Amino acid sequence: MVKTVVQCDFDGTITHKDVSFMILDAFADGDWRQILAEYREGKIPVGLFNIKAFAMVKAEEQTLLEFVRSKARVRDGFRELLACCEKKGFRFVIVSNGLDFYIKAILRDMGLDDIEVHAAQSRFGADGVDVCYIGPDGARLEDFFKDAYVRLFQKRGYRVIYIGNGASDISPARQSHRVFATGDLLASCKKANLDCTPFDDLNDVIKGLELL
Repeated sequence: MVKTVVQCDFDGTITHKDVSFMILDAFADGDWRQILAEYREGKIPVGLFNIKAFAMVKAEEQTLLEFVRSKARVRDGFRELLACCEKKGFRFVIVSNGLDFYIKAILRDMGLDDIEVHAAQSRFGADGVDVCYIGPDGARLEDFFKDAYVRLFQKRGYRVIYIGNGASDISPARQSHRVFATGDLLASCKKANLDCTPFDDLNDVIKGLELL
């Protein structure tokens, strides 16, 4: 059997909406969307966007977690997707540009705290939330965080199945064996003529995985 890893984004993929954007809209003390525009225009990498934007968030971790728990909604089919991967012997990994503190809290609340997660490390202080991306080799990164894990898995002999929704997912998706896409990633795949399977909820992904 071919070794297979399912590398899945979190914000806007496992969740309906981007949790980091929800936090920034509610708590950022400054024009974080101007920084977002710089990222979307290609002026700064996604990692630097999050580093600069979350420095504007002065709220305590518990305050943010209470907000996230009241607002974040997980897509239908997530538990079933995990069960499908387990049944087929696929390794399931979340690799996200989002922040580890809320990703792990959402998973923990669902009783799913044993899932492998690679995301931005976050520390809370008077100067805002300090965000740091550490790649698989232990080096700090400001860009291509998701790509680094695709390359690592491929180097270790894995076939990579990619699930995502955002602009930062197009580069790792290009390097993957199979792609499931929604949102901006789906639009980018169509524009780039990159083969992908669209999904609305994660049950659509399961149908595709069952055929592998």
